[in-house]
Amino acid sequence: MTLQLVLGLVAVAVSVVAWGVFVAGVWKMIKIIRLGQPDATRNGPFWPRLKTLIVEFVAHTRMAKFRSVAPWHWMVMWGFLIGSAVLFEAYGEVFDPHFHWPIIGTWSIWLLLIELLGLGTVVGGVALAIIRQRNHPRRADRVSRFAGSDFKAAYFVEAVVIIEGVGILMVKAFKQSSGLEVAPLWTSFVTQPLAQILPAAPIWVSVMALIKLLSGMIWLVVVGRKLTMGVAWHRFSAFFNIYFKREDDGGVALGALKPMMSGGKVLDLEEADPDKDVFGVGKVEDFSWKGWLDFSTCTECGRCQSQCPAWNTGKPLSPKLVITQLRDHAFAKAPYLLAGGSRDMAGDEVGLVEDKYEDYKKRLESIDVLAMAESERPLVGGPDELGVIDPEVLWSCTTCGACVEQCPVDIEHVDHIVDMRRYQVLIESNFPTELGGMFKNLENKGNPWGQNAKDRLAWTEGLEFEVPVFDGELGDAEYLFWVGCAGAFEDRAKKTTRAVAELLHTAGVKYTVLGPEETCTGDPARRAGNEFLFQMLAQQNVEVLNSVFEDRPVGQRKIVVTCAHCFNTLANEYPQVGGTYEVVHHTQLLNKLVRERRLVPVAPVTEDVTYHDPCYLGRHNKVYEAPRELIGASGAKLREMPRHEERSMCCGAGGARMWMEERIGKRINVDRVDEALSTAPSKIATGCPFCRVMLTDGVTARQSDGLAGAHVEVVDVAQMLLESVRRGTEKKDTPTDEVPTGTPLPDQDKSKV
Repeated sequence: MTLQLVLGLVAVAVSVVAWGVFVAGVWKMIKIIRLGQPDATRNGPFWPRLKTLIVEFVAHTRMAKFRSVAPWHWMVMWGFLIGSAVLFEAYGEVFDPHFHWPIIGTWSIWLLLIELLGLGTVVGGVALAIIRQRNHPRRADRVSRFAGSDFKAAYFVEAVVIIEGVGILMVKAFKQSSGLEVAPLWTSFVTQPLAQILPAAPIWVSVMALIKLLSGMIWLVVVGRKLTMGVAWHRFSAFFNIYFKREDDGGVALGALKPMMSGGKVLDLEEADPDKDVFGVGKVEDFSWKGWLDFSTCTECGRCQSQCPAWNTGKPLSPKLVITQLRDHAFAKAPYLLAGGSRDMAGDEVGLVEDKYEDYKKRLESIDVLAMAESERPLVGGPDELGVIDPEVLWSCTTCGACVEQCPVDIEHVDHIVDMRRYQVLIESNFPTELGGMFKNLENKGNPWGQNAKDRLAWTEGLEFEVPVFDGELGDAEYLFWVGCAGAFEDRAKKTTRAVAELLHTAGVKYTVLGPEETCTGDPARRAGNEFLFQMLAQQNVEVLNSVFEDRPVGQRKIVVTCAHCFNTLANEYPQVGGTYEVVHHTQLLNKLVRERRLVPVAPVTEDVTYHDPCYLGRHNKVYEAPRELIGASGAKLREMPRHEERSMCCGAGGARMWMEERIGKRINVDRVDEALSTAPSKIATGCPFCRVMLTDGVTARQSDGLAGAHVEVVDVAQMLLESVRRGTEKKDTPTDEVPTGTPLPDQDKSKV
């Protein structure tokens, strides 16, 4: 009795301290997260967000993207959630071995649940530790998704999980061995056999309950004092991060980029005040509170890293490390910010000034030396500047969205990276030199190639039918055919444009094109961070499009596009600037026409084909089936690459990387072509002109290396369908590796044009 009293008092004393440290940590974390900018877009609607939260954590829909991990993590998660009730039961058991919860404590179903929780927690914890060991960086170098993760923190959390599970089982087993609990075998299929070999000693119930409690209390103390331990804190913050995700319908933060915000409102560039408004993110406190919540929630699981095309080809960018570096910087700088510190764009202190606070000296003394030093670091800067994020890291991103798609806790990596780019471009004028020419061409010529608008119809030359050009009235045209800059000026992309036009003509679809009135949608400008230029181009296009569709209701304003980037921008981003249209990709429309028998493939393309999912068609907009069905309709045999659909590897052109040189590591397009060639195809099909250019360059490089046959070519899905519809009697297109006619930018890698 005396021993049990001592055990109970020890448990209570340790718990008071532990819970105090933990609650203080929670309160401090809340204050730190609130340092971020306001963001009212996350406030509702309540029920759709709650539904998303419940579905994601109960069904583990995001976690299940890695099926080898999901079941084990599911066991550990429920062991933590429901096991908390068992943990609190231990407070009674340390004083009295007979103790159990009133009413439910003797129910067979409760006893079974405890058995399953204990067993699942142990098995799940061990499995996760084994998975971490099998994927340890020492085994696979950069390939490991855990490279750069905090292994000590992870093993600590997994050890506590396992000890908790063992404690649950041992308390129950000792109760049975001591005759304190009688339960049928089906509720105690592990603990009952174990009880047969354990001594009848009630005191051991209290001892094991104390061990179970102490492991939990140690965990509370450690995480309460180390707020950057995301692998532990995600147990709490993940619920909030999922609820407050950008899309209230449950979608991930892909498709449209988040508008540039300042003070919790969308920034109007025409009325913005550089002295008051925030242009992108130049300091960590410029991120919204949701950004700070993202940083705090990262579990360092590395799923984003494992899918990142930049990381996998030797670039310095790891989405995981970007988030953890921002987290560590944010929490290290927090004491300075909480004390009222702030610096202007020139780096001068404007927050902690003597005439602003009566307790100025007290505030200053509350900031430790490390926090003050952290406040002087630039958010983006090279090693010499002690920058938090290296410029090479920032500009390596292709905005493909693979990181966002895979993140199990809904971190919005792409939005954060583009926000940092916005500040670098708009305020610092600090960006890769190649982008200067692209920006200039977009501003002066309305296209990144710098071609003249009068040449936008050059692709129509040689067609056997007349392409209708908008002349002021839409007439009976059902679709506006948005050709895009690549489709109008890039020789390889022109083949896709011509094929689509011919197929629409064959199917009797009424359409029209804008010709010289068309301008770049602004996608490369926006993803490079030049929001001002994007707004200018977008507003110009919306004005033209709204005048074209002025006599038609919103639901009948139909646009068909061949470029995945134009598709995404017109459909998802133009509503932000007043343009709402029904936008379809050419593969979707052509597939619809085939289904309706308005296009009838009659001569099968008897070739082996692999299909590359464009990021901005597939991952960003979930268009996977239409192009594949068209390949099947053309008669070709589809051979899927290992990475396809939502896990498709980027071609390397997104995020304005099309106009930037790739100087570090293996070229992304070559890496993707190597994967395509592993399927032994005669054709590599895609549905985006950017992808086609990049993949063609990769094939050409491999052909020159002798690693690809001369017969391998890159085509658009529309070309394959056209070949089949033509009955195979028409002359095939010229090889895809011919030299394009577009004007290259200064210092540009000409193989990318």
